[in-house]
Amino acid sequence: MPKTSLIHIRTLNARACAGRLSLGHITLPCLLGRSGITHRKREGDGATPVGTFRLQRLYYRSGSAGLPRFLFAARALRRDDGWCDDVKSFAYNRWLRLPQKVSHEDLWRSDHLYDVVIATSHNQRPRIRGAGSAIFFHLTGDKPFTQGCVAVSVKDMRKILGLCRRDARLVIWPPGGSPPRAFRKSPPPP
Repeated sequence: MPKTSLIHIRTLNARACAGRLSLGHITLPCLLGRSGITHRKREGDGATPVGTFRLQRLYYRSGSAGLPRFLFAARALRRDDGWCDDVKSFAYNRWLRLPQKVSHEDLWRSDHLYDVVIATSHNQRPRIRGAGSAIFFHLTGDKPFTQGCVAVSVKDMRKILGLCRRDARLVIWPPGGSPPRAFRKSPPPP
């Protein structure tokens, strides 16, 4: 199967925490934020933002067996990796080395959600404080939702990484609404 650059995420309604991820001819289940999806992402709202976001950097826990070779930037996770979610900090929505006094999320997690985690371009350039941080593409856990990210099973993540091109993007569609800006002139995917 040829590699693809677009990973489409769809859901039946704006409050749904589960969706369908499609790339090429493959459709897989995925989890979304506990508050569903939104056009107006805010820090801590638990919603997944509508839009088109580049997959920027993949972090993985060493020993995460079975990962295919990836084409984009990747780095093994360290115990002191974190991500700033403090709207008052200069490092807001950026990777940081722990320990830090600012509010942050640990990337090395005991629940293994981030054994494979990909940072997206959401709210990166320009970076708007309070418009949401740490919108990741990561692994599912024991909850039927995320805190605003997109998550898939480890088996499905392996498939997806094996099919992604270097310029891969997540396209998160609003339910029954108009497509994200980048796709307004194109018909929606199947």
